[in-house]
Amino acid sequence: MNFSSLLRQHWAALRALLVLTVIVGIGYPLFIWLVAQIPGLKDNADGSIVEVNGKPVGSSLIGQLFTDDKGNPLPQYFQSRPSAAGNGYDPLSTSASNLGPESIVDTPGDPSLPADSNGYKASLLTLVCSRSKAVGDLDGVDGKRPFCTGDGVGAVLSVIGPRDSTGNVVHPTKVVSVNEPCTTTQRPFLDIYEGVRVECAKFGEDYTVGQIVPVKGAAPDPAVPADAVTASGSGLDPNISPAYADLQIARVAKARGVSADQVRQLVAENTDGRTLGFLGEPRVNVLELNIALDKKYSNKS
Repeated sequence: MNFSSLLRQHWAALRALLVLTVIVGIGYPLFIWLVAQIPGLKDNADGSIVEVNGKPVGSSLIGQLFTDDKGNPLPQYFQSRPSAAGNGYDPLSTSASNLGPESIVDTPGDPSLPADSNGYKASLLTLVCSRSKAVGDLDGVDGKRPFCTGDGVGAVLSVIGPRDSTGNVVHPTKVVSVNEPCTTTQRPFLDIYEGVRVECAKFGEDYTVGQIVPVKGAAPDPAVPADAVTASGSGLDPNISPAYADLQIARVAKARGVSADQVRQLVAENTDGRTLGFLGEPRVNVLELNIALDKKYSNKS
């Protein structure tokens, strides 16, 4: 290949690069930006930023926490659903917990290490149980759920003993409440199981040799709705169900010194129906509702 031929090939490649740079690097982004400025699309394209007195306070598309500097819920505000995105609603760490319905046994922590770094990991069941108890305590309702202990952990036993041909233990010799460590001063949630005294779990022991048995218990149908105890797939859901909003009305009304009916009316005004009348479920945007509360009923707590 002579020099002139090589030069022509490189010049053709350079021209292709320049053309594609203009089209893909400048023209296409500019076209998309112009489309995004069409009325009806502009708000979403700009991030759906919500402002109060000219200052941005959040996005209507991304949830946020309404807690104090110690992580305690502020009683004068409606609370969002849980989030598994970073430390909560972090757009740079959007994710789910990736825990499924079979996640019922906690990973125990080393009692010799600090609680925040001992390796403990709660199962999905225990997360649901603890959140339900916390919501119940905060909003003055019964936070008990089936398959949960009174202390808010998964009610799960490891039943050890000889098994039949189907794999079920027929004569238990040892029964352990796997999600209740022996560091607690309380007895396990169940005293006796099939004639065997229930023990609490000890760190370092392997209870997978036993048959894992979740215990439903006698708890009624949950008063705390599902979205109050489970995170969304993205961890950024800004909405809660009308049922969860209704659960919080009495607390918010008391904290603001107004009647429950006044707050209930504001909730109704900030409840959106199904998209296009049939997609999804009715929902309440927590940030917009709390802003409406601050505008109409200033915080008196």
